[in-house]
Amino acid sequence: MSAARTAGAANPVNATQTGLRIEDVLDRLAATGDPAVRAAAEELVQALMDFYGAGLARALQLLSVPGNRRAGGDPVAPLLGDELVASLLVLHDLHPEDRTTRIARALDAVREHELDVVDFDETTGTLTLRSAAAAGTGCGCAANGTTAKQAAEDALACFAPEVTAVEVQSAGTPGEPPLLQIGLGPDGRTAGRPAPAKTA
Repeated sequence: MSAARTAGAANPVNATQTGLRIEDVLDRLAATGDPAVRAAAEELVQALMDFYGAGLARALQLLSVPGNRRAGGDPVAPLLGDELVASLLVLHDLHPEDRTTRIARALDAVREHELDVVDFDETTGTLTLRSAAAAGTGCGCAANGTTAKQAAEDALACFAPEVTAVEVQSAGTPGEPPLLQIGLGPDGRTAGRPAPAKTA
């Protein structure tokens, strides 16, 4: 069990006590005599409330869709693929999927860029991707790679914040390592395997 889940179980959150604690902190900041500090703290609290409020609203919306409540289906499944809800789950170490699966979800969210996983460096947190779309343009335009990289970074920030840097290669680079394709296997689990070599 994760540290976040253990702490949550040992110390249940009480809405009233949490509200009083926030008010106490704001009062102590106000007592410093610096109105800018108080204003910044209130803005931070409001931003967090907006963020979590939007996440709760999105979760309720997803769960209320009839197609997401089919008999025998996993009620959590529609939440895991949503960027906003997934980001909240990951933030609190509550997302049940492993990193490989979440990276696959992020890339699926930007599938128009045709990005494949080449490698992930555990030490630096760098994810190396290959963009088939960039190579297919025939112009080698750097803007295409930049667009793909930005899209990947935005999606990964929601689903896999463990990825701290993204590198995008163009397909067909001499001496490049085989692709590691991430997908769901027959049993529903993720599987990584080298992509078959391309023939002329």
